[in-house]
Amino acid sequence: MTKVIKMQEETESQTTALLAVIERVATSPDADIAKLEKMLDMQQRILDRNAKQAFASAMASMQAEMPEVVERGKAHNTKYATFEDINAAVRPILEKYGFAVTFRVKQSDGAIKVTAVLSHREGHSEETDIILPSDTSGSKNAVQAIGSTVSYGKRYTMSALLNIATRGEDDDANGAVKVKMVSPFQAKQLASLYHKADEETQEWLTENYGSASKVPHGDFNWIMEKLKGAGNASA
Repeated sequence: MTKVIKMQEETESQTTALLAVIERVATSPDADIAKLEKMLDMQQRILDRNAKQAFASAMASMQAEMPEVVERGKAHNTKYATFEDINAAVRPILEKYGFAVTFRVKQSDGAIKVTAVLSHREGHSEETDIILPSDTSGSKNAVQAIGSTVSYGKRYTMSALLNIATRGEDDDANGAVKVKMVSPFQAKQLASLYHKADEETQEWLTENYGSASKVPHGDFNWIMEKLKGAGNASA
């Protein structure tokens, strides 16, 4: 962390020095326009480099907090993590580290291209995309087919950008891979919010986790946010 801060201070110092030179050249009555343009190009390269370094630093820190997402979606005898669950799980972590994910969707010749863009508050962004045929399985109409395809594309591209891991719904502390559960204190926090939540949210937690004490540690933050959002319905 100290090394990252030192690098940021050095690049900020370089940028400040360059801006001072550019200002002197720009205000000079004998300003060389060609030289000024080269200096502005250099300034932009420095800003781009700084933004990319900030992106990489924040991304490395964020990865340590990315949770595993439970696979609760089912289709064609296959289980998967839904886009809604992935989005709810990672949104608080993205906001914490200054990231946002947006999507672009484009249709062409019966195919749908979904592009996910991961942007950082310092200005750098990266993206990935996938091209899919329209999902017409299960007697879907045209609108449903597009919606299903876009949803798949979103969860695929978001998972690829953020390196998100998923796990089966039945994985627990007795499984082949031991999953750390919430602490007793965290379980009490969840239970307190559970009793204040609306009936639908209570049923959701009971159906998917059984009780507050059986919530995996990696799911704690986003489930807290979900329960808080449902906390005033019964008030």
